Order: sequence, then structure tokens, then C-alpha cells
Amino acid sequence: MSGFAIDPCAKCEEAMQPYLDGSLSDAEIAEANAHLERCAYCAKRYRFEVELRRFVRQAAVEEMPPQLKQRLMQLRTPLL
Repeated sequence: MSGFAIDPCAKCEEAMQPYLDGSLSDAEIAEANAHLERCAYCAKRYRFEVELRRFVRQAAVEEMPPQLKQRLMQLRTPLL
């Protein structure tokens, strides 16, 4: 460590995905919750991640229209 204090937002960013996955310890969850209550930026980022996950889950179960599938197949580029 270079002597600088750890940026709480950077620490929150690092813990965001494990927090959303429910894989943090109780102490880490409490620390993340406390930061999210104090920091509007990180709270906004958290809400975005929650909505993104909701969107991805929803999109994964909806059938893609055949026209869209065909268009995406046309846009594919071969692997070299």
C-alpha cells in the first residue's frame, strides 16, 4: 500500500457484484450498506446494476423474434 487511504467508492465498486450475488460476509454487507446510504453516486450505480440484472434475466427468457435472429446472423463475422 502506498500510504493513501482506500477510496470507499472504489472499494464499493469492487464489492458491487459480490454484493449483488449475495456472496459477501455479514460484515462486508453491513459496510456496503452503510456506504450506499451515504454515497448518492454509489447508490445510483447500485440501482443501475439491479435494473441491468433484471433486464438481462427478463431478456434471457423472452423469445427473440425470428426477423431479429436472421438479421443478427447476417451481421456475424467469421472467426479467423
